Amino acid sequence: MTGSAAEPMPPHDTHHEPAHGDRPLPVTETEWNEHYTAAPIWSGQPNEALVAQVAGSAPGRAVDVGCGEGADAVWLASQGWRVTAIDVADSALNRARAAAEVAGVQVTWQRAGLLSADLPPAEFDLVTACYPALARTPEQLAEWSLLGLVAPGGRLVMLAHADIDREQALAQGFDPDDYVFADELLAVAGAGWTVERHERSPRSLASGAGAGHSTDIVLVLRREQSR
Repeated sequence: MTGSAAEPMPPHDTHHEPAHGDRPLPVTETEWNEHYTAAPIWSGQPNEALVAQVAGSAPGRAVDVGCGEGADAVWLASQGWRVTAIDVADSALNRARAAAEVAGVQVTWQRAGLLSADLPPAEFDLVTACYPALARTPEQLAEWSLLGLVAPGGRLVMLAHADIDREQALAQGFDPDDYVFADELLAVAGAGWTVERHERSPRSLASGAGAGHSTDIVLVLRREQSR
C-alpha cells in the first residue's frame, strides 16, 4: 500500500511485517506497487485471529481496509459476507482479484487509501484492519475514519504484531511511534463503544513474510446500537 502528503499512510496487507530484512517499509504508491510486483509475499491464508472472531457470525456487509493480496477478503466472501476491499497498490489488487476468481467469490475491489476511499459511513457490519500501516496525525484522522465506517451494532477488528523492537525497526527504516496501533484506536473509541476483546494472542503461520511473528495484539470493538 502507499501513502501521500494528502493523507495518512493507508493500511496495507493482511500479513504485514513492519519491514523485511533490511528493506524499509514502503511509503509511496510506486514503492507499494513494486513491493507486490514480484512473487507473492503472504501465505494466502486468512488471518487466524480474524477467522476466530468472525467464524459463525451472521454475515453482513464488510470492508477490508488494506486488503493486500486479498486472503482475508476472499475468506470473508466465502463465508457469505458482502465484501468491499481497499488497497492502494494495483499489483496487490491484481493478485487479490485472481485469488477471488480461483475461489469463485465476488469482492468489490477499490484502489484507494483509507481517507480517499469511496466508502459510506456507518454502513459496515464488520470493519477489518489487519496489521495496518496507518500514520498517526494530530487530528487522529485514521482512527476516526475506521470507527466511522462501523454500522450500529457492528464490529471493528484490528490486528497488530506484538513486541515490536523499536530499535530494530528504526534500523530498518520503520518507526512504530509513527503509526496507529490498538492503544491509539482505543483512545478515540469512547462512549458508544464496547471493547469485546483486547489481548495478546499467539499466532502460528508457517509461510509468508509474517511467519516470523508469534504474538499478536487483537482488538475487537463493537459499536452500540442506536437508541
